[in-house]
Amino acid sequence: MQFTRRSLQTAAALAVMGSVLATPVWAQDKPKIALVMKSLANEFFRTMEDGAKAHQKEHAGEYTLIANGIKNETDTAAQIKMVEQAVAQKASAIVLAPADSKALVPAVKAAIDKGVIVVNIDNQLDADALKEKNINVPFVGPDNRAGAKLVGDYLAKQLKAGDKVGIVEGVSTTFNAQQRTLGYQDAMKAAGINVVSVQSGQWEIEKGNTIAAGMLREHPDLKALLAGNDSMALGVVAAVKAAGKTGKVQVVGYDNIRALKPMLADGRVLATADQYAAKQAVFGIELAQKALAAKTPQAQLPALVKTDVVLVTKDSK
Repeated sequence: MQFTRRSLQTAAALAVMGSVLATPVWAQDKPKIALVMKSLANEFFRTMEDGAKAHQKEHAGEYTLIANGIKNETDTAAQIKMVEQAVAQKASAIVLAPADSKALVPAVKAAIDKGVIVVNIDNQLDADALKEKNINVPFVGPDNRAGAKLVGDYLAKQLKAGDKVGIVEGVSTTFNAQQRTLGYQDAMKAAGINVVSVQSGQWEIEKGNTIAAGMLREHPDLKALLAGNDSMALGVVAAVKAAGKTGKVQVVGYDNIRALKPMLADGRVLATADQYAAKQAVFGIELAQKALAAKTPQAQLPALVKTDVVLVTKDSK
């Protein structure tokens, strides 16, 4: 009986070993990639998440995906915790759309120090803050200043020199908000149009609405409002309507979210920019995959991978 029991134990152990050995290498070593986004209340980031999940489904054998996002655009503390959580969950790479260009840098440095590959998308991390920490983090994304200038130039054709406009900016500490404001200002300056106010709508509908309403009261002769993203543009459109100025005050945005399409069609919004939300995360994920596969160190990753941004109007195909 003793011999039989030992034989059974040996056979069981061999069976377990056999099942482990039969497991494909990719299943044992499949990297885990964490996507950490800004507010999932913003349609742009929900579209980004959908694109990432679709990509992972198509490449299920290559990597697993953890996707997470904060509740509102300014909750940097919660986003820092998400980065730390991804490290604790043994993520091989983190693809990050930071809520703040500087505040996330220490958490990114800590992740890199643990051997995690970090790729930056959507909002570029602050170059000086990265230099101070002596880290290289590739930015995969569009030229926000050039994209905003496309929109601003199109708006300028509907206005005349000397007209007054206001800019509803995103979170002012973010690089992409700053760049979009600069792009809008470039276009207005070139056309001789006066930017009489720049105020932050925090990337959000309600805040954008409040800021736009205040600008319209303070400057009753405004001819246009330029929103740093389409969520704020939705709030701006509502403020223009409430002021009884639909058709008299032009509105432009940035992102080309679905909710804006009816407004582009009927003229409530004149133009926006498409930076391909569904592809944004995928571009970052693919760079992370290549780095992991080639065992490329963080320091040797490309500093910049530029992606497309295009003007969208009601006549766009």
